[in-house]
Amino acid sequence: VQLQAFGGGLVQAGGSLRLSCAASGRTFITYDIGWFRQAPGKEREFVAGISWTGGSTYYTDSAKGRFTISRENAKNTVYLQMNSLKPEDTAVYYCAARSRRGASQAGAYDYWGQGTLVTVSS
Repeated sequence: VQLQAFGGGLVQAGGSLRLSCAASGRTFITYDIGWFRQAPGKEREFVAGISWTGGSTYYTDSAKGRFTISRENAKNTVYLQMNSLKPEDTAVYYCAARSRRGASQAGAYDYWGQGTLVTVSS
């Protein structure tokens, strides 16, 4: 599975962005997908995850109520809708695919996209 994240950009605080994670490979639909982010000088952290069916979603506390993860398996794409963005959301966002347990654990993910930069200005 190859993943490509895009949709990042510069947005003012309170604004919205939708990130997309496009996948190649016919086995995409069998993978759970997660979004992670890494801010300058900080470790990569889990943001949101979705099961391969789309029936289960997971969020870190800071994302709950503001971010929504979804997927369209027919398009091999996972989305992360981010609303009410804050300056502390500034980071490079990565999507990743996993076939093992551990939705919030980076080590559980087998494939990673290249990342897309989100910058939120105050």
